Amino acid sequence: MTTRKAAPTRAQVEDRLFGVLRWIVIAFLAVITLLPFSYMLLLSLKPIDALLLEPGSLWISAKDLTLSTYRDVLRSTDDGGQGFVTFLLNSALVSLGTVALTLLAAVPGAYAVSRLKFFGHRQVSALFLAVYLFPATLLAVPLFVIFARMGLSSSLVGLSVVYVAQTVPVSIYMLRTYLVTIPYSIEEAAALDGCSRLQTVRRVILPLAMPSLMATGLYVFMIAWNEFLFALLFLAADPDNWTVSLGLAQLSNGIEVPKTVLMAGSVVLTIPVVLLFFAAERLLTEGLTSGADKS
Repeated sequence: MTTRKAAPTRAQVEDRLFGVLRWIVIAFLAVITLLPFSYMLLLSLKPIDALLLEPGSLWISAKDLTLSTYRDVLRSTDDGGQGFVTFLLNSALVSLGTVALTLLAAVPGAYAVSRLKFFGHRQVSALFLAVYLFPATLLAVPLFVIFARMGLSSSLVGLSVVYVAQTVPVSIYMLRTYLVTIPYSIEEAAALDGCSRLQTVRRVILPLAMPSLMATGLYVFMIAWNEFLFALLFLAADPDNWTVSLGLAQLSNGIEVPKTVLMAGSVVLTIPVVLLFFAAERLLTEGLTSGADKS
């Protein structure tokens, strides 16, 4: 006597369907993300002769493999290179300075918006984001005039301050969204232990908010690292202070610069952000507030 197999339920069908669709979406996103970068990396390792012979080839033989493009990109301009080491250092200084200044201003601002009660505190977060209603080109000329009168028009410090004006609003919004999830009971317990509000923020809130701080800092770093308009406006007159985005634009506009060298410059621009993301991945995904409230 044969037993009749039960038909799968709707929930089982949906689980199987979405399980298959999930892997299809992951594969699609992986292809559209990794394929352009892989092609760029292959072009940067190709000699220009091989590229001209087979411009559409996605494969490179071991005999054609070369690192001369990277040596050309990283070598100083005095030695006939593109000077990307200097550009990388300038970008690192501007980006790290922007992150430090932004978090220094955004942390107390986000804490005030999320914890303190004052007139209009619910609308303040939306007002912070209103700055992004104005196009960057509208703010570029007034900022350039102001900083030129202050003597900071060709300064990395001035560029960092300009970036801070752009990144603080969204940083406050991001941090505020996370800080409101931290229970009030933790601060009350710290107050009972004799901590002032400043000590509570430094010893309790900031360690718990470390994932949000890392995510916000990484976001600000990427904005400052990749920004081009204000860097062009403020630093175009001083090539020694150029950031890596300006250096890459110089390569793309150069008639005599091989495209393999341009691809090498693009890889050099991309790698630091990718490495930084993987280095901070643990803190970005770790929930430090899990189990913090025992009540």
